[in-house]
Amino acid sequence: MRRVTIKDIARIAGVSYATVSRALSGSNEISEQTRKRILEICEQEGYRANVLARSLICRQTRVLGLIIPDVTNPFYSELSLGIETYARKLGYNVMLCNSQPDGSATEELFEFLVGHQVDGIILASSRNEARGWVTKYFRTVPTVLLGDSLAEDDEGEVNAVSIDNRAGGRIAAEYLHSLGHQKVLYLGLRPGSLTHQLRFRGFCSAMEQFGGQPEVLENHEEASSIAAGYTLGKQAFARGFDGTAIFAATDSIALGVLQAADEFGLSVPNDLSLLGFDNIIYSSLPKITLSTIDQRKQMLAEAAVSLLLDVIENPARDEYTRRLIKPALVERQSCKRV
Repeated sequence: MRRVTIKDIARIAGVSYATVSRALSGSNEISEQTRKRILEICEQEGYRANVLARSLICRQTRVLGLIIPDVTNPFYSELSLGIETYARKLGYNVMLCNSQPDGSATEELFEFLVGHQVDGIILASSRNEARGWVTKYFRTVPTVLLGDSLAEDDEGEVNAVSIDNRAGGRIAAEYLHSLGHQKVLYLGLRPGSLTHQLRFRGFCSAMEQFGGQPEVLENHEEASSIAAGYTLGKQAFARGFDGTAIFAATDSIALGVLQAADEFGLSVPNDLSLLGFDNIIYSSLPKITLSTIDQRKQMLAEAAVSLLLDVIENPARDEYTRRLIKPALVERQSCKRV
């Protein structure tokens, strides 16, 4: 089945190629009657504009690239939906790519998106290497990091949006302390994740102020999955868990802990309190009702898209923006006072 071209439409309408082009672009150089007739013929013949060809002329595709670790991760799937919805509202489409939890495909995907002439790229990543990937490509294509960019408060050539993970850790510690918990297990810390490191530092600094010192059980998998949480939960309970609360590094980790606790005959929150981080959609289900730290995903999504469009529309921009969004506590039924 042959693709209908502008030349075909011009032949059928009995006008020039340029007249058809003007009708499609909305030019006022032709009459409204002629424009209407040409558009009707386009509809009848099934003509579709060659978006790539048009983008080569305009030097703009109205397409943004989005690189996430894994679309099956509930946090990133919800975040991706927020980004796509907001971008479309502003007249952009989104090309979604998965870099894999270990980040192995990230550079390949940057090359792919640059080759397809996207107007800009959002890299959503919690890995320590994320800043380097953005720094490498930001001179080639406008790029925003959706995640933590700096280990400390030093400056760098990275435009970034993230939740304030230090603040999130502090909020978690303050909440558990307010319920009387002193012996807390921090479960699921990933050493290779700057996001997790900052979250952990905020938690520990607050706990130390309250005179507590959390026990830590690290997650050495590439992702904070339910399966990883289940494995870590079993390890904690098998060796004899004597604390009163667990702060899981993510909600997915917490869901795995819930499953492990059930298998060990432990009730949440009667035997132990459980606090998560992310506020994914599953956390509010009736049989889960997980108390958690809300990452405010829609705010993250809109802030990342807005910052990227600002970079795209202002190529002479000579400043780098790091925006932190404050997380919020969501109280449900998985924590209780001791």
